[in-house]
Amino acid sequence: MKYCISNGTVLLWNGIDYYLSKEDIFINGSSIEYVGNGKRNDSNGYTVIDASNHLVTPGLINSHTHAYMSFMKNSADNLPFDEWLFNRIIPVENRMIKSDFYSATMLGCIEMLRSGVTTFVDMHICEDECAKAVSDSKMRAFMGKCIRGTDINGDARTDFQKALDDKLTYDSELINTILSPHSVYACSPRLLFQISEYSDEYGMIKHIHLSESDNEIKRCFAEYGKTPVKHLYDLGFLDSRTIAAHCVKVTDDDMNFLKEKDVNVVTNPSSNAKLGNGIAPVTDMSDRGINICLGTDSAASNNTLNMFREMNFFNLIHKAKNKSAISLSTNDILKSVTINPAKALGAEMKLGVIAEGACADLIFIDLNSPSLFPNNNIISSLCCSANGTEVDSVMVNGEFLMKDRKLTTIDEEKIYYKVKRMVEKYFN
Repeated sequence: MKYCISNGTVLLWNGIDYYLSKEDIFINGSSIEYVGNGKRNDSNGYTVIDASNHLVTPGLINSHTHAYMSFMKNSADNLPFDEWLFNRIIPVENRMIKSDFYSATMLGCIEMLRSGVTTFVDMHICEDECAKAVSDSKMRAFMGKCIRGTDINGDARTDFQKALDDKLTYDSELINTILSPHSVYACSPRLLFQISEYSDEYGMIKHIHLSESDNEIKRCFAEYGKTPVKHLYDLGFLDSRTIAAHCVKVTDDDMNFLKEKDVNVVTNPSSNAKLGNGIAPVTDMSDRGINICLGTDSAASNNTLNMFREMNFFNLIHKAKNKSAISLSTNDILKSVTINPAKALGAEMKLGVIAEGACADLIFIDLNSPSLFPNNNIISSLCCSANGTEVDSVMVNGEFLMKDRKLTTIDEEKIYYKVKRMVEKYFN
């Protein structure tokens, strides 16, 4: 399909700052063919989309999720991290039947699409069904089966093999399979080393939880006499293909190791706050030049997958923590959901930008929404005022997955019905 998007205000990046411009965007198939104004007037053969009174931005990237946990939102609130995870969440996961993972993941896709997310980085526990849901939704995702155990030739063999099976089955233009070892406490040093070797050989991204809680730090010191970051550093696990979620409990030395190895850090402020794990030293890491991305974590630990809500909280919590109104700039926040994760995913200038040759992943934001009106500072409003309801259309890979607030690839009523039955089964 060919589209010409005209009359909209477009969010662009010049390498230093975000800026707004009235531009036409020509889309041919899955990519952006031309961005400009006045140089190309021929729209013959293109379906013209009038974006008047709309802001057109790159699709948002949610850099750390567990989409299948979406049906668990608000089911385990006000609990310490270990009790939340080991006594409430994992027991439900262990009871889930395979088909439920499809519906639960699709519910996550619904929420993300409706709030402007076009790409997400997902750690799941059910091969096939989670990836099938994303494939059917036509969202873009980097997905990995959660791997736990001691050896890929022993107790971790099944998890590892299923991750590779997903790669063979679902790797495509929209789904990229990645390696997802759960954590240093769920994976032996040997397993982490083996995964790192496989990543080196096949160029696969590694996605891991790291330095999330006090108990994780204590356990790592008790077993290995070092921090989780130093543990991974010594194993040779850390590199530019590593996406490390959380990094709340990191020392100065840890941050230096992360920078030395060009590790990509995903901060999840709402999840870390809800579970009482603290606030990641994002500004310290950013000052060192560490690539900072933003994620929601699961809806069970965040209660939503809404990245506009996450940007707002990200903005406020670090200003409060650092007692500085200039602690995070608008550029910092917007980069954490666009350009920075694109770099982490090896997709610079393909994702997270509106530019010629980039993937046609766009969102259309209604500037007449009461939360944004009047449009005194549109760029700032994305981080400070928007709540996600302003998104009325979403395009992924040149296809509208939501048009005028109506989803085109997902039967919402059907998914809601199935999720209601799941809630009755697992929580009532």
